[in-house]
Amino acid sequence: MALVSVNDALARALKGLGPLDVETVPTAEAHGRILAKTLSARLTHPPFDASAMDGYAVQIDDLTALPATLEVIGESAAGSRFEGKLGPGQAVRIFTGAPVPDGADTIIIQEDTDAHDDKVVVRATGGQYIRPRGQDFFEGEALLKEGTRLGARALMLAATMNYSALPARRKPRVAILQTGDEIVPPGNVLGEDEIVSSVRYGLGALIEREGGLAQDLGIARDEPQSIAAHIQAASGADILVTVGGASVGDRDLVRDVLMREGFELDFAKVAMRPGKPVFYGRLATQRVLAVPGNPVSALVCSYVFLKPILRAMLGVSSGERPLPEAVLGKALPENGPRQHYLRATSRWAKDGTRIVHPLSSQDSSLVAALAKADCLIVQPQRDPGAAPGTRVKILPLSD
Repeated sequence: MALVSVNDALARALKGLGPLDVETVPTAEAHGRILAKTLSARLTHPPFDASAMDGYAVQIDDLTALPATLEVIGESAAGSRFEGKLGPGQAVRIFTGAPVPDGADTIIIQEDTDAHDDKVVVRATGGQYIRPRGQDFFEGEALLKEGTRLGARALMLAATMNYSALPARRKPRVAILQTGDEIVPPGNVLGEDEIVSSVRYGLGALIEREGGLAQDLGIARDEPQSIAAHIQAASGADILVTVGGASVGDRDLVRDVLMREGFELDFAKVAMRPGKPVFYGRLATQRVLAVPGNPVSALVCSYVFLKPILRAMLGVSSGERPLPEAVLGKALPENGPRQHYLRATSRWAKDGTRIVHPLSSQDSSLVAALAKADCLIVQPQRDPGAAPGTRVKILPLSD
């Protein structure tokens, strides 16, 4: 099967994908969830004219000459309004957030007054200090759009709009299967030919951050029965990500086992580096993404393919927005026939320009270098190279 371009492979991976079904989530538990429909305010906020300061509610016409002495006829506090109506020559003691009494049009802050029993002397005037009804929003206003990722500010707004529960997209279930006789979990004393399993932890974090549910299937041995058993254990997942065994060596068994399980291959071998052996297809209704066992290759492939797949399932559309750009701080050499994702670090110029520096070594086995990077420079196929100062596309690696 011929190499396919990254853009072609991504288009195939996203074809036919749509948002998952909707579930109701308590607002208190909805952090990080994706809103499934646009929400309109259920009330007006604030629901009444409210005082912005502690002081006295008065009529401005009573203050044409200062100092002015007014009769205090009551008090308005948050949750306990003054029920009467303010007349000429009168004042109501008022506190921040309390309803402004009928008849009042100005709040005098307490620092500009002197209180004497049932009288108050107003020495100076400032602003109006009234938050008008609906200053924030009115009932019926559409304020939270479908596809919003619910963070602290959005959740506070939803609660203010009087929602105790929210419609959210179901979290995509993603099963992670690592393969290899040489792979052992971290924390063990390693044998002479063993290496630590690390990809599952990076993928799990990426999946959870993007709004999915990660299911760690463990490590399958390099034998068909073990791989098949682990694949069958993932039958309830929306996505199966296999790690390792994606190439064509004698011990790369994942594709053959998947085929025996009914897998339909969509593409294999993508013109990218790192990550060329990646392949993708369907197993019944499940999407399957097979990434190389090399940790850097696996995570880069997941940023390029898995992240957009998750966003499509959650209804978070990136539309046709191009990748962001930055300015090269170091020259790029000529590139070959595969799109290169170079690990890079950033600094910001005084004018806010992001300047990126490719790391000195781009060996795809260097996990520490990937952790140091904060973005990937996307160098197109057969790019002639670029001098410092050239604008380039980048793929941010924000955690």
